Parts: sequence; C-alpha cells; structure tokens
Amino acid sequence: MLEELHVRDLALIEEVWLEFGPGMTVLTGETGAGKTALVGALKLLLGERGDSNMVRAGSASALVEGRFSTPDGDEVFARRTISAEGRSKCVLNGEMATVGLLAEGLGGLVDLHGQHDHQALLRPARHVSYLDGYIGDAVTAAADDYRTAREEHRMSKSVLAELEATLAEGERRADYLHFVVSEIDAVAPEPDEDIAIERRLPALRHGERLAEAADEARGALRGDGGATDSIGRAQAALSRVDSLDPELDKLALRFVELVAGVDDLGSELRAYGESVVHDPAELDAAESRLSALTGLIKKHGPSLQMVIETAESARAELEMLDAGEQGLERARSALGQTESRLREAAMTLRQVRSAAIPSFVDALGSAVADLSMEGAGFDVQMTELPFESWTSDGPDRVEFMFAPAPGQPPRPLARIASGGEVSRVMLALKGVLGDADDVPILVFDEVDAGIGGATAHAVGARLKRLARGHQVLVITHLAQVAVHADHHLVVRKELEGSSAHTSVSTVTDDRRVQEVARMLSGGDSEASMLHARELMAAATSVG
Repeated sequence: MLEELHVRDLALIEEVWLEFGPGMTVLTGETGAGKTALVGALKLLLGERGDSNMVRAGSASALVEGRFSTPDGDEVFARRTISAEGRSKCVLNGEMATVGLLAEGLGGLVDLHGQHDHQALLRPARHVSYLDGYIGDAVTAAADDYRTAREEHRMSKSVLAELEATLAEGERRADYLHFVVSEIDAVAPEPDEDIAIERRLPALRHGERLAEAADEARGALRGDGGATDSIGRAQAALSRVDSLDPELDKLALRFVELVAGVDDLGSELRAYGESVVHDPAELDAAESRLSALTGLIKKHGPSLQMVIETAESARAELEMLDAGEQGLERARSALGQTESRLREAAMTLRQVRSAAIPSFVDALGSAVADLSMEGAGFDVQMTELPFESWTSDGPDRVEFMFAPAPGQPPRPLARIASGGEVSRVMLALKGVLGDADDVPILVFDEVDAGIGGATAHAVGARLKRLARGHQVLVITHLAQVAVHADHHLVVRKELEGSSAHTSVSTVTDDRRVQEVARMLSGGDSEASMLHARELMAAATSVG
C-alpha cells in the first residue's frame, strides 16, 4: 500500500505531503490544477524518464518521496530528485540506486493505468500468466509437470549435442587421447610422489656428510671423556652426600633423567646414521624420477594430482569414443523419451487452459457489459507454437482479443486505440482476474475518459469492488465515480500574485458534498448540493 507521498518543486507543486489509506481514493479538481503532476510524481518513482522541464520554475531540483508497505509487512522507501539541469538521483531503502533498480523495486507494488501508458495487461507475453491466475490451482500441477519435462528434454538435448560434437573429432581426438594416456602411464605417477621425492633429496645428496655428523655427535655423547662420562662423574659426586640435604637430592634425581635422555639421543643418532643412504645410484634414480614427474606437470599440470586426473579423464573420454555409435544411439533414445514426455505434458497443459477459456471469456464479457460496453466481445486466442519455439510458459501463445462492437472482428487487445475503451477494458480485466493480479496498488488516470451517465456509475462501482482487494487510486473528473471513494482528495491551483502553486487537501462531510456538487454543475447551488447528496447516498447503498 502507498502510505505516504511527498512532492516538492514538481511542475506547479511547491510542496505537498499526502497520506493514503486502504480502499479507494479519488483525486479531483479543476483541469490544470495539478492532478497530472501527482501522477507524474508516481511515474518518476516507478522509473519513468524525467527531465528538467518537470522542475518548478526557479527551483534547483524537484523531489518525490514515497513510503510503501508490502503485503508481507515490509516497508519500502523510495526517493527521486531531478535537477534543473536534468540530472536524476535515486534512493531505494536508504541506498543509492539506478532508475532501473528503482523501477524494479516498486514495479511489483504499483500498476498505473492511463490512456497512453504501456500496461502489463497490454503486453501479450503476460496474458498466459493472467489466464493461469484465473484458472488457479487446476493449472499449477500441469504447468509444473510441463516445466519439469521441458528441463529434462533440454538436458537430454544438451547431452546429445555434446556427444555429437565430441564424436565429430573422430580418430584425431582419439589419437591425441591415447598419446596423453600412454605418456602419463609410462611414468605412472603416484599421488604426491613429487613432494615425497623432494623431501628425500637432501638426505640423498648429502648422505655421507649427514652420517658423519651424526656419528661425531654420538661420539661426543658416548665416547671416552664424552658427555656420558661427565654425567657419571657428576652422579658419583652427588651420591657421596646422598640424603644429607633434600634440595641437593632433588638435583641428583635430575641426573637420572639426563642419563636416560643422553642414552636415547645416542641411540637415535646411531639409527639415523645407519639409515642415511649415500648411494650415488639411488640419488641419480630419484633425481631422474623427479625430472620425469616435473615434465608431466609442466605439460598436464599445474600439479601432479591434475596430471593423474588428466589421465583418468582421457581414459573416460576414450571409453566414450570407443562406445561410438552405441553411446550416440542411447543419447538419441533418451532425447526421444524426454520429447515424448514433454509433448504429453504440453497436451495436458493445453487442455487445462482450453477448458477454462469459455468461462474466462464469459466473465470478461459480463464485466465489460457492467461498464456500459454492451455488445463488446472478448476472446482468448491460443496459437500452437512450433516445437522449437516452446517457452517455459507453455507450447502455445496466449493473447487476449477484443471486439468493441457487434459485427467487428476481435483484435489484439494491445491494438485498441480508444482511451475510454482501454480504461474500461483494463478495469474489467482487473475485476475478473481478482487474486490473479498480485499488484497491491492500482492507479487509474483518466479512467472516465469518454464516458458519462450510467457508464460512469458502473465504472465507479467496479472500482469500489476492485478496492476490496487492492489499494485503488483514481484521478477522475466525474462525480459519479468520485462518490464511490473511501477517501477524497481535492487538488487546487492557488494564485499568489504573479505565481501559482498546487495544493492538495482531504475533504469530508459537507466539504466533500461541495466538491461533488462542483463536479456536477460547476458550483454549489442548493440543487447541485441536493443532487450530490443523492449520488453519495446511492453510491453508499451500492457499496
């Protein structure tokens, strides 16, 4: 719902703050008062192009701000400014945005209907979704099955195309793969083998020096006069004063641990020295092996694991190539099966939609008849598309057709020229679709174009019913429409010296009666006031 609209320095509007409520709100006023500027303000928030001509004379920029609430209870805040130089700035929920992002953010909340606006219902691509919305749950399962079958068919087609492209390379590709496999298999690398060799190489390259160093260190520990003898003498000295002082006894115990540690270290040094290999032949073999592995990594890397995976992938592709026509035939068979399932799902979807069209057409016909368009006719044209052109919406092109008078052939709804007809057709469709249209805010500009009398009453009543499920904003010149509103805003152009500005006020009770009287006769005579009250009472009884 549109909760609040703030407009400053736009056209004749100096500054207005408007609060809106649920249900139906009408904006009325004399021609030229500024109603169009308010609609233009909403259009700016919806992403329509703005230029410097929209800025109030003498102002640096025009500002439009709107606060909206979504059906989920969230709040959306939008702001747009147009500078006197024509530059535009947009803010959506406190963050800078482009005009496109602004339109996307609010496009699902507001649907604006004017004589010359490009409406969602006038886009044939949207018609199938409206028809499905009218049908409801009955079409949901069929549409889901169709989309699932279409995706399976798409995947099968992709697999077949990939296989055909692969097989097209033929023997040349197979020769290359055989070369890759044989080259890698000749070396037969193991996972992380290169890392293991690189860790061993230092010991192989410097084995003799390492063994000598270990033996020398062991001699310093265990040889004559070495660390072991020194520790033994230290133990003997302390043993002569054993038990004389607890503190010294504690130190003596540490020598026990030291002797054990020295013994262990000596043993490990001996084992290390015996394990070190300083065989030139083994060193050459390790370096040669590492060189072979490095060569594979350079060609098929960047790692040895990637080399191994390349060989596995090449073997798998060779198996596919070896399967040849058998694999291709299996893929063709799978594609045929998925195509059959897709055609079956498409037929079911087509039948569900076709079955609903007569009642849909009847409902639309009744709706336009209620709007004083007797004799006008609706139809839904469902044209089967070529199989290759089927879309995610289905196998058919669905388009609404309209005949404005008896004897005239139905034409595409998008080509209707009359502004009055457009407005009433839109209104009829909105009423019939009901919950199918989840846009919560509907704005009707010049909905009364070219109508009057009983037709105007019918339009007002239809708008009132539409407002039961939507917030409806209507700009109207007709009292017969305005009397059906839940809220009434009057737009006035006020003169101050040589300048003029637009003001907007909410009218209720007697002030509203006066405005309705003005719309009827241009004044507030006793007769027009009486007529206004009668119209309002009649609208209340209809509502």
